[in-house]
Amino acid sequence: MQQIPIKRLFIWRFSRMKTSFDVIVIGAGHAGCEAAYAAARMGSETLLLTIDSTKIAMMPCNPSIGGIGKGHIVHEIAAFDGMMPKIASKTYLQARMLNTSKGPAVQGLRLQIDKYEYSKKATQELSNTPNLTIHQGKAHSLLTIVENGCKKISGITTVAGETFSAPTVVITTGVFLNGTIHIGTENHPGGPYGSDSSIELSSSLATELGASLGRLKTGTPPRLLRSSLDFSKFELQTAEPLEYLFEFDHLAVSEKVACYQTHTTQETCDIIAENLSKSAMYSGNIKGVGPRYCPSIEDKIGRFKERSEHHVFVEPESEFCDEIYPAGLSTSLPLDVQQQYINSIPGFETAIISKPGYAIEYDFLQPNNLTHSLETKAVTGLFFAGQINGTTGYEEAAGQGLLAGINAHLRAHNQPAFELDRTESYIGVMIDDLITLGVDEPYRMFTSRAERRLILRQDNVFARLTPYAHKFNMISQDLYERFLAEEKVIESAIKLINKDHKHSGLFELFHVYDFNAQARTTAREKLCAALHEIEIETNALSARALIRIYAEIRYAGYIEKEQREVEKVLKNKDVIIPEDFSYKAMPGLSTELTKKLEYHRPKTLAQLDLIPGMTPAGVSLILFHLNQNKKKAA
Repeated sequence: MQQIPIKRLFIWRFSRMKTSFDVIVIGAGHAGCEAAYAAARMGSETLLLTIDSTKIAMMPCNPSIGGIGKGHIVHEIAAFDGMMPKIASKTYLQARMLNTSKGPAVQGLRLQIDKYEYSKKATQELSNTPNLTIHQGKAHSLLTIVENGCKKISGITTVAGETFSAPTVVITTGVFLNGTIHIGTENHPGGPYGSDSSIELSSSLATELGASLGRLKTGTPPRLLRSSLDFSKFELQTAEPLEYLFEFDHLAVSEKVACYQTHTTQETCDIIAENLSKSAMYSGNIKGVGPRYCPSIEDKIGRFKERSEHHVFVEPESEFCDEIYPAGLSTSLPLDVQQQYINSIPGFETAIISKPGYAIEYDFLQPNNLTHSLETKAVTGLFFAGQINGTTGYEEAAGQGLLAGINAHLRAHNQPAFELDRTESYIGVMIDDLITLGVDEPYRMFTSRAERRLILRQDNVFARLTPYAHKFNMISQDLYERFLAEEKVIESAIKLINKDHKHSGLFELFHVYDFNAQARTTAREKLCAALHEIEIETNALSARALIRIYAEIRYAGYIEKEQREVEKVLKNKDVIIPEDFSYKAMPGLSTELTKKLEYHRPKTLAQLDLIPGMTPAGVSLILFHLNQNKKKAA
């Protein structure tokens, strides 16, 4: 099958290329693109170094963006006018809101993406960004200097012998850092799509940071020819009509290509079970830890022996390409076994594999070697973002890239670092988890990771983060003024509904359990009429704003409670826990939780609150003992 070519937009004609920059970003995956895009838009002269400039922002795994938890991160990137949401809006094939049976806090927007168009348009967007230079090359080593006893980054060298200088460098190597591809018993160094792996840089990082790198693993399923599948045996995944996507502005949302679902069979499970020893994961060839929440199909069969049916999502990779992504079938089994189990799945009986599935093992740095600005503790001006920090997923990578790019610019211009708190954003939750707890498996975002998810909704993301974007000049004045106009309408609407709900019935309309499309239409009409009566312009009342008004009314009591909890956390978060503080034999703490506390040894009350299994009652108990110890010492 002929793959759709991506037009190469960068032809280097200059014998003398610029060699001095404010920010250098290594890697042009989703973390690297977002970091370079942010730094350049803030005004830094930025170099984006990539192994292959025809594969910028490619999607080697699932061609989708968003989902539950992940979609919240993309919305937060949108609040900074980042690249991922705007390119996703231009290249989606299907848009779905997941988890609609539950409240707005835990719903998640997910877009199926045309992966080739996404890469093409991302490359175009970056090429048209002022202050940004894209250069094809492979990083070899970091350059550092020592000033006043402090090691600082000063630039990089490439395998081709080039030297580029900069006071800040952002490492976003993804799975390419010392990457190894595994298919069955065969393996070779490399990255996705036949790209080289970055072996030399791995050694340089370990030397400069004085820290050993770990190994993680991820993988993909085989790709199938669309023309070889029997779609009559699949279940259609319908998409509900939507009025908005990730961006601030309203969009007309339509479905271009449908998605489907099928399932494995007992025959599938038997084939895989009989061949588990041939899997790279089970043969011992892979040492890295794989993702718990996106396991390979052989992991599913090995761990859930009682189940024969596992969902398989039949998803297009492009509107113009005869290739299908069977999500849920990630594997490192030999190609002949892949073909056998694929043909045992309903609708796949005559499926032709166009590309085999594979596992990829790669180096990462424990993220507790970083600060909350994603700067390394060992080398000033050196930032890490994406899978090198132990995360998995395009969205998690892009969220880190955004913050790393902002902070690289700020560091390059001697400005204070910018950090997002876990009480104000999912990006903040993710980074706080990584920095405080480290990782023992690839980290994936879920809404359950956010203690304050009721106030970290998709619908209120612009209210939470747009002021930061405006402060950093990352959004236009026109967009900021439209944001302020919407905020005024929302504030007026909430006051109006709360003020006269006893008389107009408006309060009841925004307090229903199932705020479905019909309920929203009725509520919008009555609210607009009421606002017109008090001369409030309603042009700024978007579908997203309506959901936000509903959430603020429906969950007002819970939101107030969460705000009080946030204030309590902020008040006590800097309380220091002494190094010799003992959790053993403390009444009220379980044996399991005591072991976790003794292992992690949190330094502050804020870090204590992050320990898995820690409850508000446990935090209060430990705070009580800390205060008692202070009184005794006094």
